[in-house]
Amino acid sequence: MSFYEQLASATAAERQQLLAAPIIADCLQGKATRASYLAFLSQAYHHVRHTTPLLMLLGGKLPERLGWLRKAVAEYIEEEIGHEEWILSDITAAGGDAEAVRVSQPHLPAEVMVAYAYDLISRRNPAGFFGMVFVLEGTSVALALHAADKIQAAIGVPDSAFSYLRSHGTLDQEHTQHLAALVNAMTPDDQAEVIRSAKVFFKLYGDVFRGLPTWAETQGAN
Repeated sequence: MSFYEQLASATAAERQQLLAAPIIADCLQGKATRASYLAFLSQAYHHVRHTTPLLMLLGGKLPERLGWLRKAVAEYIEEEIGHEEWILSDITAAGGDAEAVRVSQPHLPAEVMVAYAYDLISRRNPAGFFGMVFVLEGTSVALALHAADKIQAAIGVPDSAFSYLRSHGTLDQEHTQHLAALVNAMTPDDQAEVIRSAKVFFKLYGDVFRGLPTWAETQGAN
């Protein structure tokens, strides 16, 4: 069993807890409202806009034993830069106020997740950041494309409102194999940190979803 397979096995319980969030269950049953989708996009904006700054910080904080990861980090930056603008475009296409979201404050779960990522890179072992990558990309691959179809069918907004979900669902499928190669090449100590941090990020990302309004809570606000 490769380390990547061990990582998936070791975090399976935490992954299931994330997937049990009420808004995810609603979505997979075809229950979605425009209000709940816009709430999701709003919090996605607040963490995605930190992806490039986090990666840039990571590149500078990697110790020499992890110096070989710098090229991969640079490639991630090139691919991820500007994705928060996709989300703002989706918000506009879905009938929301993108500029209001741009200047708004994140809900506490999204703010805590981002703050933990910065702290992890700055104060702990930067290898743990790849635990966050595993959680975000793995969740995207599992849900994004399917969720986009379900949400669109339920709320009837155009394809242009789903650039973030659909592009990331496809892009992150490609990233998964790349991530596996990176974590498989790490030392056992760094791999242990990836597992530890992935468990934390499943909890933190799950809190972001659990903080979003459910279908029942947004009926009449579509």
